[in-house]
Amino acid sequence: MSAFAQSYPQHIQELQTRTRHALEREGIDGLIIHSGQSKRMFLDDNNYPFHVNPQFKAWLPVVDNPNCWLIVNGVDKPKLIFYRPKDFWHKVPPVPNDFWVEQFDIVLLAQADAVEKHLPFDKSKHAYVGEYIEVAKALGFALVNPDRVLHYLHYQRGYKTDYELQCMREANRIAVDGHRAAKLAFDQGLSEFEINLAYLCAVAQGDNQVPYNNIVALNENSAILHYTMLDTHAPKQHRSFLIDAGASFHGYAADITRTYSNSTGLFHDLIQAVQQITLNLVDQLKPGTAYTEIHQSAYRQIGSLLAQFGIVNLAADDIVSQGIVSTFFPHGVGHFLGLQVHDVAGHAADDWGTPNPPPAEHPFLRTTRIIEPRQVFTIEPGLYFIDSLLNDLKATEQSKYINWDVITELKPFGGIRIEDNIVVHRERNENLTRLQGLN
Repeated sequence: MSAFAQSYPQHIQELQTRTRHALEREGIDGLIIHSGQSKRMFLDDNNYPFHVNPQFKAWLPVVDNPNCWLIVNGVDKPKLIFYRPKDFWHKVPPVPNDFWVEQFDIVLLAQADAVEKHLPFDKSKHAYVGEYIEVAKALGFALVNPDRVLHYLHYQRGYKTDYELQCMREANRIAVDGHRAAKLAFDQGLSEFEINLAYLCAVAQGDNQVPYNNIVALNENSAILHYTMLDTHAPKQHRSFLIDAGASFHGYAADITRTYSNSTGLFHDLIQAVQQITLNLVDQLKPGTAYTEIHQSAYRQIGSLLAQFGIVNLAADDIVSQGIVSTFFPHGVGHFLGLQVHDVAGHAADDWGTPNPPPAEHPFLRTTRIIEPRQVFTIEPGLYFIDSLLNDLKATEQSKYINWDVITELKPFGGIRIEDNIVVHRERNENLTRLQGLN
């Protein structure tokens, strides 16, 4: 029996317990969870790539089949309505026969619009969970995505079961293989497009299977935080390479970033300094600490780096207090990771959904939760030379403290980000990325 098969029943038991608590406190009898359905492109006869409802794939690793349904109430054995049409245009999914099938009563559905006969007759106390509100209304659901139920389930998703941690370890293993292949392609002088192909081949996942669009950026493009253009022409000189790319396993995501330089010098030394900041921050992830403190520590350490390398001619404390760091480190230090790359409930103070927004001075921080065991975070400090932000800084009084000659030297390299995936345990942290040998 595989490790996944051994841990999966406990995972289902935990989801059953969470579901029962969510339903009992709202007086609801059950949830009808829709995997989703294909979306037709406007004025076309083709569909967009299908992406499954995260609430559905929390229960089972079926991530590529639309028109499936789950009926769960936290007590009875979950019922899976599995879509298996008669279709000669497309591949029909096989009858389920994997480690997870014993946990469900499975009904096969040949026609998507014939699902109603398999759903509860009285829907007044059942809630639809999914994206397609018009489908829910047509089927007679009055309760659609009840806020307080979803708040509870989303909040609890912050705590990973053993099965989920196994999936995320495997996702990291796969992604690290891709990162190694991408680094080799960079060393060979290939284009962004070719490097991305090398990555996808190594992880054996297509653009629609990896958890997000890969960021594969050479030189100045590394300064674009969400760069996904993938230039097909290799630049004349490969100065720097930033890759932010993940992999999926059973619906769970890895999210890893590395930055490389093709030569020694100032930019290479900055990469090593940001590497060390990442490791410092990982060590600071402790149960009982607010994640905002990790971000503030990152902010201070980037401030020290700016002073140490002569980028800003001020003491580190003054660089922080005057907000100059935000020009060079404009995003949050990380986020929850799991079924979604930016996993849910990062700004929730409790399981009722009480907002806990990020500090006003750090508006892009995606997580403000208190760190607890079994949570999984990314840690991803960065240092960038972004034209628009530098131009804004140049128009302020702080411009006089900036060593613009150093900025001119560094701008052709774009930027730096180093990102690891971390499981917090009660007595230790588990660096899923470094344990796979990616340093």
